[in-house]
Amino acid sequence: MRHTLPIAPQFYVTAPQPCPYLAGRMERKLFTALQGDTATKLNDSLSKQGFRRSQNVLYRPSCAECSACLSARINVAAFTPSRSQKRVTRRAAYLKRRATSPWATEEQYALFREYLDGRHATGGMADMDMFEFAAMVEETPIRSRLIEYTDSDMLQAVCLTDILDDGLSMVYSFFDPALEKLSLGTYIILDHIAIARELRLPYVYLGYWVPGSPKMGYKANFAGLEVYRADQWTALSDPAIYDASTRPLATDPISEQVARINLPDGRS
Repeated sequence: MRHTLPIAPQFYVTAPQPCPYLAGRMERKLFTALQGDTATKLNDSLSKQGFRRSQNVLYRPSCAECSACLSARINVAAFTPSRSQKRVTRRAAYLKRRATSPWATEEQYALFREYLDGRHATGGMADMDMFEFAAMVEETPIRSRLIEYTDSDMLQAVCLTDILDDGLSMVYSFFDPALEKLSLGTYIILDHIAIARELRLPYVYLGYWVPGSPKMGYKANFAGLEVYRADQWTALSDPAIYDASTRPLATDPISEQVARINLPDGRS
């Protein structure tokens, strides 16, 4: 009889490049391919261990001298909106939500371009064309949705969202930068918390929170925030106590990091 043995995913490391969050630092990512019949299970498992999805790749920061980036998620049961967040919900209550398949449209891309030009004109995604945008949206081997927010059929905001076995993962969101006073970035997160409650999912995954980075600081404003640190999720305490200084000897070698990764079938 012939037996087919399961093949463990292979992990790789990117070459160092300038960090987009903290000036003067170099970032490096640990990543693996997301494909085949086990893609959903692998994505569910590694998302719980600080990984994020980008198209058909799972990655997490693995910098040589820095461990400032912390994967963040909201514990839905522990979340209570602040007064300002309640105001955000009231101001944007006129928006209608609709969930669609991950299929890119010209209308979405036009809004995406307005968002980048208004908010991230010098960022790494600034030169993305329609084909690259479509790849970002459509190249997903798992259960994903585009959550659109409209006003009289006019597209105001969009979020590419993965549906995990324990929550919603907000892969990427964008909105009309002319509506800055509505705080649509905050509203999208608040609405995803509401969706998670509707689906009885315990978490909303937000990506990375980086102490010392102004562009990522807003995530600490959400009650119930948890961060993945030292191989476990813990509730975020006072954001001011999290240190973003470099400590080369405190960063484990890649081989040790990979050895501690738990795979869906129980292997590590």
